[in-house]
Amino acid sequence: MNTFEDLIAEMEEYGRSNHVPIINEKGMPVLLEMVRQKKPHRVLEIGTAIGYSALLIANNSAEDVEIDTLELSQERAATARAYIDKSVYKNRIRIHVGDAGENIPKLTGKYDFVFIDAAKGQYPDYFRKVYPLLTEDALVLADNVLFRGYVRGDAVCPRRFKTIVKRLREYISLVSGNDEFETVIREDGDGLAVSRRLPKENNR
Repeated sequence: MNTFEDLIAEMEEYGRSNHVPIINEKGMPVLLEMVRQKKPHRVLEIGTAIGYSALLIANNSAEDVEIDTLELSQERAATARAYIDKSVYKNRIRIHVGDAGENIPKLTGKYDFVFIDAAKGQYPDYFRKVYPLLTEDALVLADNVLFRGYVRGDAVCPRRFKTIVKRLREYISLVSGNDEFETVIREDGDGLAVSRRLPKENNR
């Protein structure tokens, strides 16, 4: 029987061969560092792709972890399901197919860890919709927030990316300006915003 490491290696090869965006090599260690610190019990992932990050999160979380992951593409969701079903986490990861903005309000219960890695222009909307579902000590990670250096760098942003860059700036402003969270922008990879919800007595 193949090991978990074999499965992950197979998925990495699939991602490379089929040009499927999975979290980049520099961003992944940050994600896993945060998961290992938090040891979450209930995770929401926005953007399943082929299930790569969902499986890595599951493998580094609390033993009783449950993951809800949202994916727009039926084809990618089917690929993810096939990979996840080869793992010991197949009963712990639920894939919800459809528009994340429409599906988030349908979710119930609370999440202590959220990973956002989907349509960049929707990040502010995702955060606002996820907010009521967060535990009091939740951790929210958003990938690609520096988007190729256009969000904070000096690089001139091509017109086709202007809306994405504007929305990512809005997202950073939204989480940085919220007194309930302490947000750090990690510049690893394409930039990760790490927003840690503070105990209530710390809220200013």
